[in-house]
Amino acid sequence: MDTVVPELAVQQYDASGLHEQREDVLAVYAEVYADELDDPFYSLPRYWERLLAYAARDGFALITGRLTSELIGYALGYTLPEGSGWWRGFQGDVDPALLSESGHRTFAVNELMVRPAQRRRGYARALHDSLLHNQPETRATLLVRPDNTPARTAYRSWGWYELGKLQPFDDAPVFEAMVLELRT
Repeated sequence: MDTVVPELAVQQYDASGLHEQREDVLAVYAEVYADELDDPFYSLPRYWERLLAYAARDGFALITGRLTSELIGYALGYTLPEGSGWWRGFQGDVDPALLSESGHRTFAVNELMVRPAQRRRGYARALHDSLLHNQPETRATLLVRPDNTPARTAYRSWGWYELGKLQPFDDAPVFEAMVLELRT
């Protein structure tokens, strides 16, 4: 599961670390979503609100990747709590037990992003693997936009599969909900 990218300095943080990394994290986000920042769902204030909500959850982890001192990407997520609303808005025909959370079964990968100029060098995989490496959950989930072909292709090549579609908020796009078995 480990991917070696020698020049990438990877570090893990908890919720307080997210606050310490705020400016750098928002700068990467603003670069990645530059064309969509006028959409209220993708605005910087709304994104920071989502990050704060994620950071308040049990099991929150932030992995940063730096080249020299520049943050080039990050991954973050948390453990879905018992009775989580994560699957609210799910569209698909699956066993309802797959959408019920126990508080220790599923790790939600909320973000995985790399600055455009640094993509296709293995950095996303290194951040992904570092985030999931020691998670105690048996599976992970994430949401990806159906039109994000590079990300969808990468996730599938890393073992993720689509469970169905999901619209997490009324003003959010419809995403593909993907799952990765971490251990059986």
